Amino acid sequence: MKKSRRAFLQNMALAPLILGTGKLMAFPNKQSSPKKNRVQYSVNAYSFNTMLRSGEITFFDMMDFAADIGLDAVDLTGYYFSSYPKKPDNNTLFTLKRKALELGLDIAWTGVRNDFVTPSIASRNADKVLIKDWLEVSSKLGAPIMRVFTGKNKSEEFTKEDIKEWLVEEYKICAQYGAENGVIVGLQNHDEFLFTSSEVIDILKRVNSDWFGLILDCGSLPSDDPYAEIEQLAPYANYYFVKEHVKTKNSTKVPADIKKIATIIKNQNYRGYVSFESLAAGDTKAILKDMLHTFQSVFN
Repeated sequence: MKKSRRAFLQNMALAPLILGTGKLMAFPNKQSSPKKNRVQYSVNAYSFNTMLRSGEITFFDMMDFAADIGLDAVDLTGYYFSSYPKKPDNNTLFTLKRKALELGLDIAWTGVRNDFVTPSIASRNADKVLIKDWLEVSSKLGAPIMRVFTGKNKSEEFTKEDIKEWLVEEYKICAQYGAENGVIVGLQNHDEFLFTSSEVIDILKRVNSDWFGLILDCGSLPSDDPYAEIEQLAPYANYYFVKEHVKTKNSTKVPADIKKIATIIKNQNYRGYVSFESLAAGDTKAILKDMLHTFQSVFN
């Protein structure tokens, strides 16, 4: 009897770790092939870029909107905090965390703006400090992943492969910071330096860390067939950004086939967050609500 009780208690103690890891990693389940996807929906703060910067709305207003239309989470980008690039104080973070709890929302994501393809070592070092600080912020908010960029290559002195080597080494260091804070460092492909799915996969494999992953930006894969690019990256995605556009080979924006993107994600048996981001002119809230309903129709 004692042995049975002890085994039960041990299993109960491990359960949160197992369940938490499954949600944190948000990888497609390739082993058990579940019959039902576990997709949750979020909204990226950049959708309200102008309004957040002007003070017309706040993160709290954005949370209210997310809850009202049935989203599960919000993405709170770092540079909309008044203290950025410095860390917000705990009161600011915990007030947001409490608000999210009251509304039944997760804070799924945070993000910073960094440049790891600059030749300036001092600049790259400063951005590593920025990322380390905001990984701590992410952990306090309960956000399981934090977005980082590559930066735009403006140097003609170094080859692309030279710069990729810097990129990999910087990401490896950041992944260690992520491990220390329990937050995945998520590379958002943003067609600034890495333009194809194969380039992104190459970087992911070279960094080779459980704490470094991919925020798959479906609107930033300029190609003759962006949906093929999305499909190639899908097995590596920890998180998805769905925008109202995709890009052609010459980076022209064309309306996204949201149902086609949803089908790709569904076919992966994906378990994790899909975040919507609207960059179009017009009624942002109405656009986001329509994107959500169109996407969900594939899963219903």
